[in-house]
Amino acid sequence: MGAEISRDFQGEPVHFIAVLKGAVIFLSDLIRSVRLETSVDFIAVSSYGGETQSSGQARLLMDLGRGIEGRNVILVEDILDTGLTSNYLVGLLQRRGPKTLRIAVLLDKPEGRIQPIRPDYLGFRIPDRFVVGYGLDCAERFRNLRDIYVLDSSKGARGGFAR
Repeated sequence: MGAEISRDFQGEPVHFIAVLKGAVIFLSDLIRSVRLETSVDFIAVSSYGGETQSSGQARLLMDLGRGIEGRNVILVEDILDTGLTSNYLVGLLQRRGPKTLRIAVLLDKPEGRIQPIRPDYLGFRIPDRFVVGYGLDCAERFRNLRDIYVLDSSKGARGGFAR
């Protein structure tokens, strides 16, 4: 993905905006593979709270530290599910006048899509299961797992993993 981004922007600087907290580990690995001048900012949005299903509404918890007008921006997300959060963020960021705005996601669950949206850069498509690890969480748990696991829904936020 980093090589693809480097090719697409052909030597132009790129500003990455990671959606906290889940995308931090993915962002760290991604920017190390980009061969361009990069800068980074963070934005925090909540749509899950402590649940395993989206509330259906995104709300801004923390805004960017600086402007994006005229910049090549890549919004970095851990997972694209319903599309509600991504569409909310794309609308918010587009109104701020970036030169370009693209979306990079580690995981895509197209079966769960409520609002249409497609990532420009995609790691993996996965089935509609709740996953944790590699930055993804359930009620702030399991982010530190090195790999990605399916959360065993019969055990809820406290439980284990399905293989």
